[in-house]
Amino acid sequence: MLQFPHISLCEELRQTTEKDYSSLCERQPIGRLLFRQFCETRPELRRCVKFLDAVAEYEVTPDEKRRECGQDLIEKYFNPKSDDYVPEVEEAMMAQCTEALQQEFPPSPMSPTTAHLTVCACQVRATGKMYACKKLEKKRIKKRKGESMALNEKQILEKVNSRFVVSLAYAYETKDALCLVLTLMNGGDLKFHIYHMGEAGFDETRAVFYAAEICCGLEDLHREHIVYRDLKPENILLDDHGHIRISDLGLAVHVPEEQTIKGRVGTVGYMAPEVVKNERYTFSPDWWALGCLLYEMIEGQSPFQQRKKKIKREEVERLVTEVEEEYSSKFSEDATSLCKMLLAKDPSERLGCQGGGASEVKGHPIFRSINFKRLEAGMLEAPFIPDPQAIYCKDVLDIEQFSTVKGVELEPKDESFYGKVSTGSVPIPWQNEMIETECFTELNVFYQDGTVPPDLDWRGQPSPPPKQGLLQRLFGRQVSLTTLYTSNLKYFIYSWVADVNYLIYF
Repeated sequence: MLQFPHISLCEELRQTTEKDYSSLCERQPIGRLLFRQFCETRPELRRCVKFLDAVAEYEVTPDEKRRECGQDLIEKYFNPKSDDYVPEVEEAMMAQCTEALQQEFPPSPMSPTTAHLTVCACQVRATGKMYACKKLEKKRIKKRKGESMALNEKQILEKVNSRFVVSLAYAYETKDALCLVLTLMNGGDLKFHIYHMGEAGFDETRAVFYAAEICCGLEDLHREHIVYRDLKPENILLDDHGHIRISDLGLAVHVPEEQTIKGRVGTVGYMAPEVVKNERYTFSPDWWALGCLLYEMIEGQSPFQQRKKKIKREEVERLVTEVEEEYSSKFSEDATSLCKMLLAKDPSERLGCQGGGASEVKGHPIFRSINFKRLEAGMLEAPFIPDPQAIYCKDVLDIEQFSTVKGVELEPKDESFYGKVSTGSVPIPWQNEMIETECFTELNVFYQDGTVPPDLDWRGQPSPPPKQGLLQRLFGRQVSLTTLYTSNLKYFIYSWVADVNYLIYF
């Protein structure tokens, strides 16, 4: 049974919470719920929340219905005679919104209608939610000097919260491995789907849909000043519903603002010319790799390599830097245009690298049928939905390697690195889990008369724990996950209430 610890045990965590509206009431899933519960108690705030919800709904409304939705929104919330009128919006802003709606939808007489890891599924005992557990063997990491790459991947996954990038929910360690608990992706990778599901390649509609989702994922990474640098079919995974997520961020790196970086890293055949030449860059290699991937999805082979044909690395790099790719009849005019613009040898001429970033790529005519607002909200159906009974991998060796590491011993000095990786739960994915599994609803209980329950009452301190026997002291070092979950949740609820009151009254 889930039960909260006393609030006094959680107070020290409050010092690390960001005390601003965006963090507390928008980005934090539980904070967003608590804020809405608070607004429900005040009529003037309830009306504002309804208006914000209506605006959000307008953003993801299908194009053919947006004009009607926008007019309803204006009539309901900008009309002083309406019960839902929002006086907080200035008249100048109302006029600007009305004008923008008319310009976007003018009236018309027509009425158109990796080698050192294993991955396995795991389940959180307290909530029942399923995840993928990526286990990195400690000895193998040490043998290959992979500490910095493992820590880098963990820290970047922890920072990024995107529908199109795998999410890190927990990070912990066992005696032999570091464990990253990630989004469960049961649909296999794009490499398997391109080459092992019939004729190589996809039809253009499917390839364009995946390219659009990858573009959104790259946009979310670049927004955090992260360049991915390893975009290739085997790193793009499908979930149960056929949507993709970018995975394996071991080569991703943070790009300082207004600066460039240098590094000849990536996979042969997908590295951009500037990477091959060891020149400086920011995010341009990712848009090149998207061009390579789109080409491969349509053609059924990489633009600079032939499948199952050995070509020396030097020759592949010569093709990348000097030779133009060839296009077959599988490519439409739009597909050819987009691939050529993404595969421009000069990064300054490449689509996505001319100041507009992802918006340049999204604006290409090939995406005219994609409503990106609805795509980013998860409201578009994928062109292919994996069979839940199928296993989308070539063989068992694609899943796990069974070799053991010899001649490597773990030392006490390694503990510092392990401590940096195994930091427990990650806030936003953890909060989503608490909401999805209804733990939040079960635990977020206050008395009807307004009084607080005992675990929130500062006047009563928690009872001291009973003395432990010898066996309990020997075997009781493991942290209770249930205590961890409830401690985190109660702390979040308590500190959110205090911080929102601070924002409102000061």
